[in-house]
Formats: sequence, structure tokens, C-alpha cells
Amino acid sequence: MATRERPKERGNRIARETLGRLAQEFRDARRDRGLSLRSVAVAAGVGTTTVWRFERRAARSVSATLIARLLAVVGLDLVARAYPGGSPLRDAGHVRLLERFRRQLHPSLIWSTEVPFPHPGDQRGWDGAVKGASWRYGVEGETGPRDAQALGRRLELKRRDGAVDGVLLILPDTRGVREFLAAAGPILVSLFPVPGRRALQALRLGQDPGGSAIIVVP
Repeated sequence: MATRERPKERGNRIARETLGRLAQEFRDARRDRGLSLRSVAVAAGVGTTTVWRFERRAARSVSATLIARLLAVVGLDLVARAYPGGSPLRDAGHVRLLERFRRQLHPSLIWSTEVPFPHPGDQRGWDGAVKGASWRYGVEGETGPRDAQALGRRLELKRRDGAVDGVLLILPDTRGVREFLAAAGPILVSLFPVPGRRALQALRLGQDPGGSAIIVVP
């Protein structure tokens, strides 16, 4: 089974790899343009040692502002974006929500938590998974959903890549969730076509829920 990094470890690794790549691109561009370390330092308004340490990956931490300035001096622009990666840190309420759902399952079903994706290098994972004799569903818990479109896109991508027969979105029975579902119903209905109560009843009997569903648990 694939080993999943903790969020802190994953963040540190990505930072090291990104900083190393940027330093190499900076060094290549500086040399290609025939610029000395001192000339770059003067143009960027920093010390020569600072430039040398960045280029040689010797600095323990470098601000995004400094990196952008150094790259701009050698003719490069810093562009950054965030992409879906590993599972985020979850709070105690999220853990309790998944436990309440687990208690609803028939004893014959196999329940797993923190389930990694099957593809090497893909840091995403399911909050949980429910497995029957010939089917398997990814389980995602949300204690305070807000953006239905973003949530739907994220879970649809996970369903596509997560080697499952469907997705079970688990929500707590709160006023906020009821208001969210009342407003988000038209957006999510195509992604979660099976009524939650029907899916939960099937799971209580040890049966395939029949497709992706939104299940509200008390």
C-alpha cells in the first residue's frame, strides 16, 4: 500500500523541490545573459551574498517577494498556483462525523480511513472507503460545506481518479447544511443521483448503495 506523507512533510518537500527548480532557472538565465552576481544584487537591491545563497540553494528560507525580484532582474517572471493535492488537516468534528457514519454500516462491509489513491505520485486520498463483495465507494466528509460548485468539481475529479464505483458525501444534520443543500441541490443532483436515505438504507443492509449519494447523518 502506498505511504502517504503528512501535510507538513509534503509541504516541506514541495517547497524544497520548487525552490531548487527556481534557483536553477535563475542561474541558467543569469549566465545566459552574462550577468554577474554583483550586478544582479545591485539591480535587485540586495547583497551579493543573498543572491549567491539563493542561486546555490544555500538559503534556509527565501520570501516569494525576493524570488520574484531576482527572477525579474534576469528576465523571468514568477508565476504560482495552488492545485489539489493531499488531504487537508481535519478537525475533531470531522472525525466524529465519519465515525457516526461508520456506525451506520452493516458489519459485513469493510470500512477504511485515510485511503490513498492507487496512482504513484498522486497525494490525494479518500477520507474513508466502504467496500462490499464487488463494489467500493470513496467517502468524503464535510462539516461546513459552502461552495457547491468547487466541492462538486473536486469530488468529481476524485471519483474519476480514485478507482471507486462512486462517491458518498457525508454531511452532518445541521441548519447550515440544510440551507446549503436547499441552495446547492440543482448543482449537485447530477453528481449525486441516488437519494441519501436510500443509499444509507442499502449500506445498513450491507448492499451496494447504487451510486454516488449525499448522506446526512445526525
